[in-house]
Amino acid sequence: MSTHETAQATERETTEGRVYTVTGGDWDEIVTAAAKADDERIIVNMGPQHPSTHGVLRLILEIDGETVQEARCGIGYLHTGIEKNMEFRNWVQGTTFVTRMDYLTPLYNETAYCLAVEKLLGITDDIPERASVIRVMMMELNRISSHLVCLATGGMEIGSTTLMIYGFRDREVILDIFELVTGLRMNHAYVRPGGLAQDLPPGALDQIREGVKLLRSRMHEYDKLATNNPVFKARLVDVGYLDLAGCMALGATGPILRATGLPHDLRKSQPYCGYESYDFEVETADGCDSYGRFLIRLREMEQSLRIVEQCLERLKSGNGAVMVADRKIAWPAQLSLGADGMGNSLDHIRTIMGESMEALIHHFKLVTEGFHVPAGQAYVAVESPKGELGVHVVSDGGTRPYRVHFRDPSFTNLQTVAAMCEGGQVADVIVAVAGIDPVMGGVDR
Repeated sequence: MSTHETAQATERETTEGRVYTVTGGDWDEIVTAAAKADDERIIVNMGPQHPSTHGVLRLILEIDGETVQEARCGIGYLHTGIEKNMEFRNWVQGTTFVTRMDYLTPLYNETAYCLAVEKLLGITDDIPERASVIRVMMMELNRISSHLVCLATGGMEIGSTTLMIYGFRDREVILDIFELVTGLRMNHAYVRPGGLAQDLPPGALDQIREGVKLLRSRMHEYDKLATNNPVFKARLVDVGYLDLAGCMALGATGPILRATGLPHDLRKSQPYCGYESYDFEVETADGCDSYGRFLIRLREMEQSLRIVEQCLERLKSGNGAVMVADRKIAWPAQLSLGADGMGNSLDHIRTIMGESMEALIHHFKLVTEGFHVPAGQAYVAVESPKGELGVHVVSDGGTRPYRVHFRDPSFTNLQTVAAMCEGGQVADVIVAVAGIDPVMGGVDR
């Protein structure tokens, strides 16, 4: 047999057992046939139940060895029909739906929705100053808690369990504040059209101050643990690369966009809730990679603490309304629990029922039927921790939305998966997706 030939064996069963017939073959022909067959490429389903896909995200990867040739996202596993459900609830009840979309940033969902409803009502300028300041404070605390989850889960996925423990430890500080102020750790429905469900409870400002002080004292730990850690940098630098042109083409916003060096932040470019009166910086990086996105989130947490401190200073007076004065719109904002922990206090119920029969009827209609919103449409966008969160609301003049649609940044940013991952390693897909920080509740809604 020549060096250019190799043995090929065929087999057949006989009465004497299995018989092999070995013949020679041309090696070049076998190599060519193998190349055409392309048997080395396989399809891998990463998810929808996988510890490194941030919820029920399905990644369909076509790989050649360890190299990703094609990456696609399969979504829809967490579809809840929130936008459609809102068409069958009144405008205030809508807040209890939207808060459940991106469940890591509930206060941004609520605020964006309420700003759009207020725009349709024409009461944007009537929102009490105290309500706007509390909205900003709660959103910035929510930005920190969202970024902490991103850093914690991202660290866990690359083997840094310490980063995970630190992140969830510090998030508890903020969730305790949320529970004190809104009654819940998540899914708050605290921001309402016209203002807030209720004012800050006694002792809230002191607890928030202590929380900010504690978080500030711990920020350096993330720097020390990860920022200049050579192992950490080796996993993130130049991984998930996407430049400015790619971001613009795919509509990516938030830390992904700012990691290209562009300081685009709606709090600065299109201020809302009085953000133009706060002193803070828009953090950027120039690596266009997962490491740059990590640095941005780390620095943004410090900027958010800076904004929260300014809010605390403005709230020192401790008085002022947190709901618009128009009683045809204002959902009762004097809510308080009774001694049994249920419903409103008896004093508040007596006040409502003791004013007049007309007041009682109006209160009943407002709570059960809701208020009418003038016909029209409005779009409002806010800068959520993940990017531009926009809401388009349409009213036909009734007490329920005709249509509500959200531009969720997680949904839009997921379009970047192919650009970030194709041509890279399978292990880097996990890092790239962690840098995008998608939440499937917001993607599927």
